[in-house]
Amino acid sequence: QVQLVESGGGLVQPGGSLRLSCAASGSGVEHYAMGWFRQAPGREREGVACQWFNNLNTHYAGFVKGRFTIARDYSTKILYLQMNNLQPEDTAVYFCATVGSDGRCHENWDFPSSKNNWGPGTQVTVSS
Repeated sequence: QVQLVESGGGLVQPGGSLRLSCAASGSGVEHYAMGWFRQAPGREREGVACQWFNNLNTHYAGFVKGRFTIARDYSTKILYLQMNNLQPEDTAVYFCATVGSDGRCHENWDFPSSKNNWGPGTQVTVSS
Protein backbone atom coordinates (compact mmCIF):
# COMPACT_ATOMS: atom_id res chain seq x y z
CA GLN A 1 0.00 0.00 0.00
CA VAL A 2 1.38 3.41 -1.00
CA GLN A 3 1.63 6.10 1.65
CA LEU A 4 2.56 9.71 1.01
CA VAL A 5 3.32 12.44 3.54
CA GLU A 6 3.97 16.05 2.56
CA SER A 7 5.93 18.64 4.53
CA GLY A 8 7.52 22.04 4.05
CA GLY A 9 4.49 24.28 3.79
CA GLY A 10 4.15 27.53 5.68
CA LEU A 11 3.65 31.26 5.50
CA VAL A 12 5.82 33.20 3.06
CA GLN A 13 5.80 36.75 1.73
CA PRO A 14 5.12 37.48 -1.94
CA GLY A 15 8.27 36.86 -3.96
CA GLY A 16 9.52 34.31 -1.45
CA SER A 17 10.37 30.63 -1.85
CA LEU A 18 9.44 27.32 -0.30
CA ARG A 19 10.49 23.75 -0.90
CA LEU A 20 7.89 21.09 -0.36
CA SER A 21 8.82 17.47 0.30
CA CYS A 22 6.81 14.29 -0.05
CA ALA A 23 8.01 11.09 1.59
CA ALA A 24 6.73 8.05 -0.25
CA SER A 25 6.56 4.48 1.00
CA GLY A 26 5.10 1.25 -0.24
CA SER A 27 6.00 -1.51 -2.60
CA GLY A 28 6.83 -0.28 -6.07
CA VAL A 29 6.17 3.38 -5.39
CA GLU A 30 9.51 4.31 -6.90
CA HIS A 31 8.26 3.19 -10.33
CA TYR A 32 5.24 5.47 -10.41
CA ALA A 33 4.98 8.78 -12.19
CA MET A 34 4.43 11.31 -9.42
CA GLY A 35 3.03 14.77 -9.23
CA TRP A 36 2.02 17.77 -7.18
CA PHE A 37 -1.49 19.18 -7.01
CA ARG A 38 -3.03 22.07 -5.13
CA GLN A 39 -6.44 23.13 -3.92
CA ALA A 40 -7.32 26.68 -2.96
CA PRO A 41 -10.42 27.47 -0.88
CA GLY A 42 -13.56 27.20 -2.98
CA ARG A 43 -11.70 25.83 -5.97
CA GLU A 44 -11.16 22.46 -7.57
CA ARG A 45 -7.96 20.53 -7.03
CA GLU A 46 -5.58 21.14 -9.92
CA GLY A 47 -2.33 19.70 -11.16
CA VAL A 48 0.88 21.66 -10.64
CA ALA A 49 3.62 19.37 -11.97
CA CYS A 50 4.14 15.76 -12.99
CA GLN A 51 7.32 13.77 -13.46
CA TRP A 52 7.70 10.48 -15.27
CA PHE A 53 9.55 7.56 -13.71
CA ASN A 54 13.29 7.89 -14.28
CA ASN A 55 12.80 11.58 -15.05
CA LEU A 56 12.06 10.77 -18.69
CA ASN A 57 9.74 13.75 -18.96
CA THR A 58 8.28 16.51 -16.83
CA HIS A 59 5.11 18.54 -17.21
CA TYR A 60 4.05 21.79 -15.58
CA ALA A 61 0.75 23.63 -15.42
CA GLY A 62 0.64 26.87 -17.33
CA PHE A 63 0.38 29.02 -14.23
CA VAL A 64 3.79 27.77 -13.03
CA LYS A 65 5.54 29.94 -15.65
CA GLY A 66 9.02 28.67 -14.81
CA ARG A 67 8.72 29.40 -11.10
CA PHE A 68 8.42 25.82 -9.78
CA THR A 69 10.64 22.78 -10.21
CA ILE A 70 9.68 19.18 -9.48
CA ALA A 71 12.47 16.82 -8.52
CA ARG A 72 12.80 13.32 -7.16
CA ASP A 73 15.37 11.50 -5.06
CA TYR A 74 15.02 7.79 -5.84
CA SER A 75 17.40 6.72 -3.09
CA THR A 76 15.22 8.25 -0.37
CA LYS A 77 11.88 8.08 -2.23
CA ILE A 78 11.28 11.77 -1.64
CA LEU A 79 9.53 14.00 -4.16
CA TYR A 80 10.25 17.73 -4.03
CA LEU A 81 8.62 20.88 -5.31
CA GLN A 82 10.82 23.97 -5.28
CA MET A 83 8.62 27.05 -5.52
CA ASN A 84 10.11 30.46 -6.24
CA ASN A 85 8.57 33.89 -6.68
CA LEU A 86 5.44 32.82 -4.84
CA GLN A 87 2.38 35.00 -5.19
CA PRO A 88 -0.84 35.29 -3.15
CA GLU A 89 -2.70 33.30 -5.80
CA ASP A 90 -0.42 30.35 -5.03
CA THR A 91 -2.03 30.06 -1.60
CA ALA A 92 -3.49 26.56 -1.35
CA VAL A 93 -3.12 23.16 0.21
CA TYR A 94 -0.50 21.27 -1.78
CA PHE A 95 -0.75 17.51 -2.27
CA CYS A 96 1.60 14.98 -3.72
CA ALA A 97 0.19 12.01 -5.57
CA THR A 98 1.12 8.95 -7.52
CA VAL A 99 -0.11 9.74 -11.00
CA GLY A 100 0.72 6.79 -13.24
CA SER A 101 1.40 3.22 -12.15
CA ASP A 102 3.11 2.65 -15.50
CA GLY A 103 5.58 5.44 -14.79
CA ARG A 104 4.03 7.90 -17.22
CA CYS A 105 2.16 11.19 -16.89
CA HIS A 106 -0.72 10.60 -19.24
CA GLU A 107 -2.88 13.17 -20.97
CA ASN A 108 -5.06 14.93 -18.41
CA TRP A 109 -2.52 14.13 -15.65
CA ASP A 110 -3.47 17.48 -14.15
CA PHE A 111 -7.01 16.36 -13.33
CA PRO A 112 -7.36 14.47 -10.04
CA SER A 113 -8.16 10.81 -10.44
CA SER A 114 -9.56 8.23 -8.08
CA LYS A 115 -6.65 6.04 -9.20
CA ASN A 116 -4.15 8.42 -7.60
CA ASN A 117 -2.76 7.85 -4.14
CA TRP A 118 -2.79 11.08 -2.13
CA GLY A 119 -1.02 12.52 0.84
CA PRO A 120 -2.88 14.59 3.47
CA GLY A 121 -1.49 17.86 2.07
CA THR A 122 0.53 20.79 3.39
CA GLN A 123 -0.72 24.37 3.62
CA VAL A 124 1.09 27.11 1.70
CA THR A 125 0.07 30.68 2.46
CA VAL A 126 1.53 33.62 0.55
CA SER A 127 0.77 36.90 2.23
CA SER A 128 2.45 40.10 3.34
